[in-house]
Amino acid sequence: MASTNSPNTNAKQSAVIFEHVTKRFPAATHPAVDDVSLDVPSGSLVVLLGPSGCGKTTLLKMVNRLYEYDNGRILVEGKEVRSFEVTDLRRRIGYVIQSTGLFPHMTVAKNIATVPDMLGWDKQKIDERTDMLLDMVGLSPFEYRSRYPAQLSGGQQQRVGLARALAADPSIMLMDEPFAAIDNITRRRLQDELLDIQGKVSKTILFVTHDVEEAIRLADKIAVIRQGKVVHYDTPLNILSNPADEFVADLTGARDVLRRLSLLTVDTALSDLQPQAYSTNGPVLPPGSSLREALGLLLSSRTDHVTIADEKGKVHGVVNMDTIKQATTSVGHGR
Repeated sequence: MASTNSPNTNAKQSAVIFEHVTKRFPAATHPAVDDVSLDVPSGSLVVLLGPSGCGKTTLLKMVNRLYEYDNGRILVEGKEVRSFEVTDLRRRIGYVIQSTGLFPHMTVAKNIATVPDMLGWDKQKIDERTDMLLDMVGLSPFEYRSRYPAQLSGGQQQRVGLARALAADPSIMLMDEPFAAIDNITRRRLQDELLDIQGKVSKTILFVTHDVEEAIRLADKIAVIRQGKVVHYDTPLNILSNPADEFVADLTGARDVLRRLSLLTVDTALSDLQPQAYSTNGPVLPPGSSLREALGLLLSSRTDHVTIADEKGKVHGVVNMDTIKQATTSVGHGR
């Protein structure tokens, strides 16, 4: 069964905690956020997923007090957000939005340096940090630090926006549909960049999207939101395997077996038989590859199995149609 939507008061292990948070806008018939309790573990990437108007962006913006909540409380690293000065709170939390919000009259370098400059960093430290971040997001400092936003593509602007949000090394990042206005190819590349950066620096990231594929690809955990309430909060695999209700199942495409296979690795479906029982002349995948990749190879090749071998050539086992089916069925029954 899915994990419950209950608060965790262990602030040392939680970067952000929502405790019975409610927000109602003037003249609205229903709360935008309705009694939400949610625990965001430190170093995790948590996606707020739901249809337009469900309250996910409102929930995000209350963390850095762009919106003030009416009831409940929000803790950031153990402290209630209203105990911070607003400017201090926002300087310690990175914020990335769909339109990037870059200052058009400032160069890329100046945009990235905005918060460090406010914090009084010396010029050498700012320059070193700027160049390091540009390298991290895949933009050459030599080529891009003197450009202006208008001289960049949409994808490049999003990269600069991400670098700017990381500039003062915040422990928490808020990202509000940052890749929504970008073509699919660039969007995929930016998702890869974000996953790569997260693998290196392990920020706590709250990420808003209405795109299910994006949520499943990026998230450690997903909070599915409907009409201001969190209706399911769990890992992508658990949500797809055991959706809380029909709304969650329909929204996430939980009945899509291929989507579930993309979250299962070949390591979960290795055959009990010794690899020597199969021919080794055929398709090979590295450990950690998805079962969706393995299935694709099985269907496109004329062999009955895929060999799983690491970069040193050590064979870990084989995957075939039967083991893929068994792995999928096992997860589907919550085992």
